[in-house]
Amino acid sequence: MAQQSRIFDLITNYKSEFSDKTIIAGRDKNGRWKTYLTSEFIDKINSLSRALLSIGLIKGDRVALMSGNRPEWSIIDFACNQLGIALVPLYPTLAPQDLSYIVNDAEAKLIFVSNAELAARVDTALKDHQLTIPLYTFEKTDHHKDLESLYQIGDTLDTDLKPYNDAIQEDDLLTLIYTSGTTGKPKGVYLSHKNILSNVLACYHLIRPDFKKAISFLPLCHIFERMVVYMYYSKGIEIYFCETLDNVVVDINEVKPDLFTTVPRVLEKVYDKIVSKGKDLTGIKKSLFMWALNLGLRYQEPTKNSAWYNFQLAIARKLIFSKWKEALGGNIKIIVSGGAALQERLARVFWASDMKVLEGYGLTETSPVIAVNTFFDTGIKFGTVGRPLKNLEVKIAQDGEILVKGPSVTSGYYKNDEATKESFDENGFFKTGDIGEISADGFLKITDRKKEMFKTAGGKYIAPQPIETKLMESTLIAQIMVVGENRKFPSALIVPAFEEIEKWMKHKGIPVGSKEEIVTNQKVIEKYNQEIDRLSTEFGHWEKVKKIILLPKEWTINDGQLTPKLSLKRKVILKEFDEKIEKLYQEN
Repeated sequence: MAQQSRIFDLITNYKSEFSDKTIIAGRDKNGRWKTYLTSEFIDKINSLSRALLSIGLIKGDRVALMSGNRPEWSIIDFACNQLGIALVPLYPTLAPQDLSYIVNDAEAKLIFVSNAELAARVDTALKDHQLTIPLYTFEKTDHHKDLESLYQIGDTLDTDLKPYNDAIQEDDLLTLIYTSGTTGKPKGVYLSHKNILSNVLACYHLIRPDFKKAISFLPLCHIFERMVVYMYYSKGIEIYFCETLDNVVVDINEVKPDLFTTVPRVLEKVYDKIVSKGKDLTGIKKSLFMWALNLGLRYQEPTKNSAWYNFQLAIARKLIFSKWKEALGGNIKIIVSGGAALQERLARVFWASDMKVLEGYGLTETSPVIAVNTFFDTGIKFGTVGRPLKNLEVKIAQDGEILVKGPSVTSGYYKNDEATKESFDENGFFKTGDIGEISADGFLKITDRKKEMFKTAGGKYIAPQPIETKLMESTLIAQIMVVGENRKFPSALIVPAFEEIEKWMKHKGIPVGSKEEIVTNQKVIEKYNQEIDRLSTEFGHWEKVKKIILLPKEWTINDGQLTPKLSLKRKVILKEFDEKIEKLYQEN
């Protein structure tokens, strides 16, 4: 294999090793899959690079990009990075003030957006903040230049791109990724070619030779999906991009991928849907389903399951779990989960169904993977995020914080020396802000976010994340946030899984009514309290949720309660429901 020290080297190698195959695909405007052969994809990249040079962009400039996942995202990415132009990804759901702050802070020279709707949003944000930046759209609109016009320029040029390629070093800036965070202004994480490429190479053990197709639906704006997609390119895996989550199950069934990445919330929804359908069965079919489900929930690491268990599992896979697999295309071999804590029972039951869910852990600042479980029998430990990558040094500080050092760790935050200094200890280790522990056999376990832990009025520390993860095992709970800082006991804000609670109400003969009526129904509240009691047996009495508030509306990115990777913005939610929480603690 040729040199691999810059990200665009992956495409150069692709051309020599996988020259005559489909490289990527995306839906066209008619909803059909449009595939790109290797030569076509690389021609588009080179044409766009020549066009960008012709309109005056140079090494060191920044280009912003706002779009869902589609082939154009990757074309623009590689066209920029082979010229030394850094990409600044923008989440399509960004608030106007964050959008304008980022493009201004990054000093973006040009912005790409996918469609007219996003173009209008960007136009408004730029106008409101007196910013003038050229904007190009993927789809034709009435008021903007489009990507096709740049291809047309590039196709007429014969600029030799080799000198531009040769001028790029591994430590040059590849991308500025602005972390959404939960408070304050976004911070631009400086990531070089070396940072991300070292992470790609260190994760090669996750890819088996029989992996042919992958589907990509997590936002490419996030480093998790972007790094994994680079890994697909490096291994010749066909990538099918899904622009939205709306039709992801349909897309998976059409593409029949071998693997994909996800966040736990998506797996939870898949699991809840399967279980709900299973509960609707009758007679022997229902009995078999529940037997297989309970067997799957008892699945242990492969080396720990008995011969008798494996005999039963083979039957369950043939009769029941094979149908689970078919519901996700039939070819899924591994699913990599990141972004938030995965419920242990989900990992167990998916492994039992012969779809190996590999939970990993990392941050934007670490490009991102720090640790990950693997599909090897001895490479998985449920309830952990796997062993740290071999090219990283990971240790636990005295206060329990996870510290990391290695080639994938950022050199700092763009134009923010103070934040950079605060993020590293005196020995140059990056402070992750997460609390964890490393087992005797080398597996890393995350116990909580350092900043999310709180102390009760009685002086007891509460780590909310493990409690929330456990309580999310209830199919009746869609979202939950544990509160109680400086209070006598912890409580929880809960968004019900309305479809499930309505089924329960009908079964019990309770009138359903509106969502507002459901969350104030005393029998419903009693049911949720019972669920919490049932799932809280493993917690100390000071950790147990004593009171709850049911909410009629789901928390969303658009309403500002979730980050783009679906993490809770705790301070925002606390402020929004401050009166309800205050009232709850005033009640006897």
